[in-house]
Amino acid sequence: MADLLLRDATVIDGTGTDRYRADVTVTDGRIDEISRDGGSGRGGTGGTGSAGGRPTGRLTGRLTIDADGLVLAPGFIDMHAHSDLRLLLEPEHPSRITQGVTLEVLGQDGLSYAPADDTTLAALRRQLAGWNGDPADEEFDWNWRTVAQYLDRLDTGTAVNTCYLVPHGSVRMLAMGWANRPPTGPELDRMKHLLDQALTDGAVGMSTGLTYTPGMYADTAELVELCTVVATRGGFHAPHQRSYGAGALEGYAEMVEISRRSGCPLHLTHATMNFGVNEGRAGQFLALVDAALADGIDITLDSYPYLPGSTTLAALLPSWSTEGGPEATLARLADPAARERIRADVEERGSDGCHGVVTDWDTIQISGVRNGSLSAVVGRKVSELAAEQGRTGTDVFFALLRADQLGTTILQHVGHEENVRAIMRHPVHTVGSDGLLVGARPHPRAWGTFPRYLAHYSRELGVLTLEQAIARMTGRPARRLGLDRRGLVRPGHHADLVLFDPGTVRDTATFDRPRQAAEGIQHVLVNGVAALTDGKPTGDLAGRALRRGADRKVRPLD
Repeated sequence: MADLLLRDATVIDGTGTDRYRADVTVTDGRIDEISRDGGSGRGGTGGTGSAGGRPTGRLTGRLTIDADGLVLAPGFIDMHAHSDLRLLLEPEHPSRITQGVTLEVLGQDGLSYAPADDTTLAALRRQLAGWNGDPADEEFDWNWRTVAQYLDRLDTGTAVNTCYLVPHGSVRMLAMGWANRPPTGPELDRMKHLLDQALTDGAVGMSTGLTYTPGMYADTAELVELCTVVATRGGFHAPHQRSYGAGALEGYAEMVEISRRSGCPLHLTHATMNFGVNEGRAGQFLALVDAALADGIDITLDSYPYLPGSTTLAALLPSWSTEGGPEATLARLADPAARERIRADVEERGSDGCHGVVTDWDTIQISGVRNGSLSAVVGRKVSELAAEQGRTGTDVFFALLRADQLGTTILQHVGHEENVRAIMRHPVHTVGSDGLLVGARPHPRAWGTFPRYLAHYSRELGVLTLEQAIARMTGRPARRLGLDRRGLVRPGHHADLVLFDPGTVRDTATFDRPRQAAEGIQHVLVNGVAALTDGKPTGDLAGRALRRGADRKVRPLD
């Protein structure tokens, strides 16, 4: 007898093909049998029955869930997550489990906490406080330095499975600090060695953050050399490219060229065309992707279903002003001459940190602060604060950066609905939340991305069919990651599964109340263990750190 029977489910299996009715059993953490019209079988779905109707092959299980009226899908895969610390601080991870997410890809945007040494970890903690917080040593054990040790730490118990990308910026810090120049030969060799070791430790690829310090200092040649290492290990390159504004198309073209020259598969993270200069230009971006695909370049992309973006306030600074790390940046902000040069870049020329676009303070909204005494600014636009204080937006910008020690997070209201819809329709599209979990009012995408696709863009607008939406969340990202028997509803696959009501599923997180759980997600299994039952997290921590092995398949260590 099976451990679990999911009775009369409507199966959408992650391939994009039509749904069907079936009974599904789970035994020892894996999908065991699928019985649809005409019988049951192992190693495949039994029978050839129609998409509707009641299954005739009756299965049994020690525990039965009545799934009549519910969709059974593979667990959703978040291709762009920033839960690197929150998973360790809050391993129950309600923001993702309540969305049906069973796997997250960490180490994004070229910045995370492994590999590191004592010096770089201290700097990374400060630089990433706006993304992840910075728990004190007496409250949190920072007991890793290598990627293998970090993955071991995740394996001590989390609600979801995880994969990790080697963060290029962290590797560059270890090899050459925050220097704004190409690496020397020995420095490049050091980066390649660190990268190779991290991939050997189990990372699935490399991320780059080319508008963040120090990743923004890397030239194309450096990235080609590193991506060549990634390609030899069977990984992929996931870039936060140099511009999503004035230089967006040129930035995407550079990423394609890096893949062409290195042979490394490319996954374009949070693929967008933002700011006024790119309104209505998604077609040009997608034409570039299609041309590269036609040339045989292996490309996928992800996006989130919202218009505003989210980052740190310090990210708007020009790259030259952040050379040397946080302390050097704060010193420049205290220097009148340096501030004037920054002002001119931000207000007149267009800072590369703001994607080459002159900053419009009416689009910048404060979402979180590190310094609690500044909490009154949360939810306010910089332009509003400037008007109230009789100052310029740039003066408010400088004051907040200094008072909050670069820890302020923001929303950027720079997206375009027609671009968002066009990109999600593309056949290599996958889903990534890019969700930050700290701050008083973080972006609601951290809690709402996946149900928003299912409700708003599938059920309400019909931009995607339900089968298309689920394929983007499951089977397609599983292929990109090289997951071993995950991402589909198939016998023998790991039982990472979600049951939801297609008529009621929806996101409830808003910009005013961003930490609101989705509705309509009924049950979530991670490795066959219930992580969500009747819409409530169980607290069970069955997630594993999945690591790429020598055979290039991604699976748990044991």
